[in-house]
Amino acid sequence: METTALKTLVRERYGSIATADTASCCAPAASCCGPSTASAAADKAQRMGYSADELAAVPEGANLGLGCGNPQAIAALRPGETVIDLGSGAGFDCFLAARQVGPAGHVIGVDMTHEMLAKARTNAGKNGATNVEFRLGELEHLPVADNTADVILSNCVINLVPDKAQVFREAFRVLKPGGRLAISDVVSIAPLSDALQKDADMLCGCVSGAAPAGRVEAWLADAGFEAILVSVKPESRALIASWAPGSGIEDCVASAVIEARKPAER
Repeated sequence: METTALKTLVRERYGSIATADTASCCAPAASCCGPSTASAAADKAQRMGYSADELAAVPEGANLGLGCGNPQAIAALRPGETVIDLGSGAGFDCFLAARQVGPAGHVIGVDMTHEMLAKARTNAGKNGATNVEFRLGELEHLPVADNTADVILSNCVINLVPDKAQVFREAFRVLKPGGRLAISDVVSIAPLSDALQKDADMLCGCVSGAAPAGRVEAWLADAGFEAILVSVKPESRALIASWAPGSGIEDCVASAVIEARKPAER
């Protein structure tokens, strides 16, 4: 699919989730594009590794069940740090990060979908989150200055971007020296059938845009990162199977933890 058409498709379908709070993005009701109810979203988040305490700490409507893991678990956020969330959606991971960095820290969520930004900003008002802001932008061209962030988070979004190598170059640019990536995303572990590869629902459902772990590692290295680690999570197959039951996608993609560090100044 041509890049502009692909981005339009993703923007429209995720916009529909933001306004409807349902799984309207994809055909399977429990797909990566979002469970159909708040309780289903909470259940999915717990299966991805979020605690009941974390779920209780965010405003209603922030958790849309759109992820494939818990980047908070590997981020090791500290008070006073600046965090950027790539593809921040309704703000779920941003609000959790804001708790950890505290009033001296700052969290910036970036999303290309107007409806998601509106929802996130409404949620920030509900939550009284004064150390969080949300900016409109594409991940290939982040609306953030050089050397801004201590940590970059992302949860099941980079697979949706056509030029993933450019996303990692931008991440490198906006990280401070010594800054780190803490990303959950899907990676390819086997080829998809032609039918699944061409299915728009599979693209929006975080399946057909997945790249092999080795390619992700190469993109990170080319961008300048060090201490690169892409850890595939075989246990994620049960969750992924629920996105499109009977399709066999759990044999083709899996959730992975992606970690890397920008070299410190010497």
